[in-house]
Amino acid sequence: MGGRVIGAKLALFVGNQLASLQRDDKPGLLWAGFWDLPGGGIEPGETPLQCALRETHEELSLAIDPALVTWGRDYGTSSGDISWFFVAHVGPEVEDQIVLGDEGQGWMLMPIDTFIAHKIVVPQFKTRLGDYLAGVGSAGIDRGDFS
Repeated sequence: MGGRVIGAKLALFVGNQLASLQRDDKPGLLWAGFWDLPGGGIEPGETPLQCALRETHEELSLAIDPALVTWGRDYGTSSGDISWFFVAHVGPEVEDQIVLGDEGQGWMLMPIDTFIAHKIVVPQFKTRLGDYLAGVGSAGIDRGDFS
């Protein structure tokens, strides 16, 4: 895979559910109104992981310790604008700390099966989450590869 990194997403498990954001419903916005994961475009000088963690802070007001990120994979830019996909797990008590930032219509903790089966979830993230759950790819990779 590889190539130029454009952005990164974080599948954040809060307890046994996934932190999900409903995208804004603006004309011309890709996947408008769909359920999404925290993340977005990379800023100059950021690593993919720094991007995912910054976006998670901006969108859900959560400062996630990079050590909690246990999985990461570069899907390359051929799969869309977001090339890196990360996974982190936090305890269920973190739900009380979530506050929606200035993007999106709302947030919810969604059961994993619901996210994967949902008709209005950004489709490539269903596949990437499925890869993680199936143990595909970079489980346990050297953190130097993505931090």
